[in-house]
Amino acid sequence: MRYLPHTDEDIAAMLGVLGLKDLDSLFEAVPADCRMKEELNLPAALTEWELDRRMDGMAAETAVSPRYSLFLGAGSYDHHIPAAVTSLIGRSEFLTSYTPYQPEMLQGTLQGIYEYQTLAARLIGMEVATASHYDGATALAESLLMAVRITRRKRVAVSRAIHPHYRQVVRSYFAPTGYEILELPCLPTGLTDLASLEGQKDLAALAIQSPNFFGCIEDLGMAAERIHASGGLMVAGFTEALAYGLLKSPGSQGADVVAGEGQSLGIPRSFGGPGLGILASRKAHMRNLPGRLVGLTKDRDGKRGFVLTLATREQHIRREKATSNICSNNSLCALTAAAYMASLGGTGIRRLASLNHDKAEYLKGALREAGCLIPLSAPTFNEFVVTAPGGFDPLYRRLLEKRIVAGLPLAAHYPELAGHYLICVTETAGREQIDALVREVRS
Repeated sequence: MRYLPHTDEDIAAMLGVLGLKDLDSLFEAVPADCRMKEELNLPAALTEWELDRRMDGMAAETAVSPRYSLFLGAGSYDHHIPAAVTSLIGRSEFLTSYTPYQPEMLQGTLQGIYEYQTLAARLIGMEVATASHYDGATALAESLLMAVRITRRKRVAVSRAIHPHYRQVVRSYFAPTGYEILELPCLPTGLTDLASLEGQKDLAALAIQSPNFFGCIEDLGMAAERIHASGGLMVAGFTEALAYGLLKSPGSQGADVVAGEGQSLGIPRSFGGPGLGILASRKAHMRNLPGRLVGLTKDRDGKRGFVLTLATREQHIRREKATSNICSNNSLCALTAAAYMASLGGTGIRRLASLNHDKAEYLKGALREAGCLIPLSAPTFNEFVVTAPGGFDPLYRRLLEKRIVAGLPLAAHYPELAGHYLICVTETAGREQIDALVREVRS
């Protein structure tokens, strides 16, 4: 979107409507000691093409320029985005729309949300999905609060293989509530130790991420059986939504609530944001979902119409009855995800997921042959943990000098995995980039 500044004539016309003589009068309500007296210290103005050249030069100096090969995932993934998606969401009626405070007057916005809800629910195998949330971490925290409300129990079990940032957000949510979080350890295979649930009979929910933070594919069906036997809910989390183009959906494996990150569905990484919180459940728990739901109906003339079916946030209903203080949905991000899923279709998503899996397996096998160690034996999707006999740190630094970012160091999140790195491969990594990484490891 172009930036078009106001002309002097535009400014004079606006001031005339307001009955003000100059711009300083517009800000008289701001105390004088809070206003700048001097001019802003800004560089000289540039033409549009001069500014483009300047920005291109700055971009070329960053560590994420095309000169670097990135094998970095850990909750944020690089995927090709169809040009049709970028073009569609760049339209002003989508890009500038806001929360539908008068929902039935905003049929386009409601239809976009409805289409997103439908496609998201199909992807993860659930019956109903909300109109989206801020990101995967808040969606997971909200899902656990949901479980507490439904079961009226005050303890939840959270796998240590869930993304560390997500677990931190859950702790922040639960800190003032008095609810207890039981953290489940991981097995040497990289999977959650479900045996540690033995004797835990008063849990509101069990939260498992699959693929988990290490890229390992968890047995959600077994986890669901364990928690259902004690009367709790199964909460399935994820950070890589495209995995369910290849893996069984969480809903088909017994999940009651599914919460995760939809950034992979057409949303650029953008230095860490924005994200898209996907939250879905079975119909039985629909009224405990935070946020809102858009439904499809017909008017008195039989014409199709979209309505705000359920809104459980405090802006819509009395605060004491609200299920959350979530005050906005990421509608543009949700529309992006809907456009992305519709563009690829079921077959395209399946092929893309298979390509991600196969490329990661190719690199995993090549690194193993080059002398690296793959310490976790569980099957993985598009990322995996790697180390070396003397630790991967020296090799990582040498690769960085070659402009290859070989994964995320795990020591900060898992001290016992010092010298281990989480490497990710998506369809954006070409064969030549993968082979170049392996050659540098061998050298």
